[in-house]
Amino acid sequence: MQDRDLYTAVLGITAPWFVAKVEVTPSQEEVEVFVEAKAGSRLACPECSRDCGVHDRRERRWRHLDSCEFRTTIVAQVPRVRCSEHGVRQVVVPWGEPGSRFTSAFEAFAIGWLLEAPVSAVARRIRLSWDQVDGIMQRAVQRGLERRELDAPERFAVDETSFQKRHEYVTVVSDPSTSNVLYVADDRKKESLEGFFDLFEPSELMRIKAVSMDMWQPYISVVEWNLHRAEEKICFDKFHVAMHLGNAVDKVRRQEQRALLGQGDRSLVGTKYTWLRNPEKMKAGARGFFERMKTVAIRTARAWAIKEHAMGLWHYTSRTWARKAWKAWLSWAMRSKLEPVRRVARMVRDHLEGIINAIVLNATNAGAESINSKIKRVKRMACGFRNRERFRNAIYFHAGGLDLMPASHTKP
Repeated sequence: MQDRDLYTAVLGITAPWFVAKVEVTPSQEEVEVFVEAKAGSRLACPECSRDCGVHDRRERRWRHLDSCEFRTTIVAQVPRVRCSEHGVRQVVVPWGEPGSRFTSAFEAFAIGWLLEAPVSAVARRIRLSWDQVDGIMQRAVQRGLERRELDAPERFAVDETSFQKRHEYVTVVSDPSTSNVLYVADDRKKESLEGFFDLFEPSELMRIKAVSMDMWQPYISVVEWNLHRAEEKICFDKFHVAMHLGNAVDKVRRQEQRALLGQGDRSLVGTKYTWLRNPEKMKAGARGFFERMKTVAIRTARAWAIKEHAMGLWHYTSRTWARKAWKAWLSWAMRSKLEPVRRVARMVRDHLEGIINAIVLNATNAGAESINSKIKRVKRMACGFRNRERFRNAIYFHAGGLDLMPASHTKP
């Protein structure tokens, strides 16, 4: 097989395009494949697909997959056609997408690497600059978002994740049924979440049945403004209640540990994570620890018991019985004389209906927390992000469930 026939087959070249010649430069480890359009051919206008005559030609170059570790470049005199309706337009070449200096096969190869490794590592691996690889990622995300058909989900979760230190955040909206990110916006203000609702018509918003979130007032206000009967749809899930109660237990532990250390008792030293661990995941022998602590760390043991009782109140299907159980718990927590616990109890009291909604609607932010873990992994892999737009693109790229590949490599 001649080298021109080989690259015609490899590139999938068809008439009126043909491989004119192939030049190999061993000293530079480079292969250049020269492609031309047959003279006199009428080519399609990229806007309306009408056959048009060639206006002129301009040289363009595309990086292709390496040939036996030789850097391979496609070189073509790309015609521009004159359309009676759209004027002069450059034709679309079959081996690459408009605006890209890489073949579709090369972009698909790079995207596969980017799903596994950070931009800097991929750039070294495929011999490109950091900006060139980042450009491939940005185009992939843009393609995916343009192809996505986004309908208002029946349920969605709202969470925030840190962009950098100093309490800088982005708002992330996700679909718990698919664990895909639907929307990303800067900060965690009202405007951050408002942009998600702006994607849909009011009639579409009527199908939303549950919104799972933490007890962040700007998010609550936006949902109340945009959803009909929002008070029945806002859900504060078990994870966030557990987090607040876990923090309260730890504050009580620290207070009591200082008191015990003053008496020379080190019983609570090094026990922080034992109190925060889920008892259901402990070994049978470990539970004896709590029995011993009942007589040593009385206040911490009481705070822990109040927390664990709250974690057992998520199985109800009736609003009435769920509300009755939580009000009984609130009475116990408020009478505990443990201020960190009382503070959380007041927060629960103020958001009780949202907790009840989460219970009876079986709504949870577990999927959002899983996505948050994935985002943290992406940040660690990239050693952080200085640019918010790149951080947003990375979230969509790794967690958006998007079709990222060039058109010739998309799944049918």
